[in-house]
Amino acid sequence: MTEGTTSAAADGADTLTRLEQEGEIAADYLEGLLDIADLDGDIDMDVEADRAAVSIISDAGGRDLQKLVGRDGEVLEALQELTRLAVHRETGDRSRLMLDIGGYRAKKRAELSELGAKAAAEVKNTGESVKLAPMTPFERKVVHDAVKAAGLRSESEGEEPQRFVVVLPA
Repeated sequence: MTEGTTSAAADGADTLTRLEQEGEIAADYLEGLLDIADLDGDIDMDVEADRAAVSIISDAGGRDLQKLVGRDGEVLEALQELTRLAVHRETGDRSRLMLDIGGYRAKKRAELSELGAKAAAEVKNTGESVKLAPMTPFERKVVHDAVKAAGLRSESEGEEPQRFVVVLPA
């Protein structure tokens, strides 16, 4: 094995360790939050696509956790930012951690992937670009990935919070 290969493997292990540390810090922060709010939930940690992923899952049907998702995921987005700040405070590094609560983000990802695929199919059929409704950065990323998987390209246009995806013909 060459020295460069060993270094690359070590860098990968260091990144994994750092992301696992982010997940641990986030889990501790979220456990405290659940205790304060007197809500039940189990915390699951993983590393997905070079970022820490933390999920709060319910063992009691998930009604209480719905409060932490809010309308259109607004509370979830705010909690994700607060959790990222808690990780930043501990590590000094900016976090790209993803938070899911009660499977909301996973379900939303599936819906958005379908939306992106349908928009791509429409563009292929008509040859005309398609503009979608304004979305959050997470939502736009999922749609961009689905459009790319369908063999087309897309761009984001507009200013937050009215930024939207445009699917373009090949």
